[in-house]
Amino acid sequence: NIFTQQPSYFSDLDETLPTVLQVFSNILQKCGLQCEGASAEPQKLEERVNVTAGNMPLEELKDIVLYLCDTSTTLWAFLDVFPLACQTFQKHEFCYRLASFYELAIPELESAIKKRRYENNSVFADLWRRISHSRKKMIEAFHILINQVCLQPILE
Repeated sequence: NIFTQQPSYFSDLDETLPTVLQVFSNILQKCGLQCEGASAEPQKLEERVNVTAGNMPLEELKDIVLYLCDTSTTLWAFLDVFPLACQTFQKHEFCYRLASFYELAIPELESAIKKRRYENNSVFADLWRRISHSRKKMIEAFHILINQVCLQPILE
């Protein structure tokens, strides 16, 4: 693979991971949630927004769910084809950050999708399918990380 041919790509990955983590922070911020340790910047009191996943416009909720689906699928696919990247992910406390994000965001988004009234039931079905897919891919990515970082070293 390309990382074997060009080892300096590991440093590129290391530099890119904060951007990947920022995706999770952005989703939490848009949903009015906070993730402990996810943001290095303090939030001003007047910046607090009362927007939640449950009361945001439908188009914004769709965008967030699509963004999360794309991100979680891409993350899983990358780790699935290149599990050696897990060590670099772990240097950024990725397991902790992913678990924290999952715990805060997924129940909130699922609840918002279920409680919302839809003019077209196919919109509900699509959102539910995508949030379910996102949840599955985040769990699978987490399993790859745990397997590579924790279990494989014990077995070797």
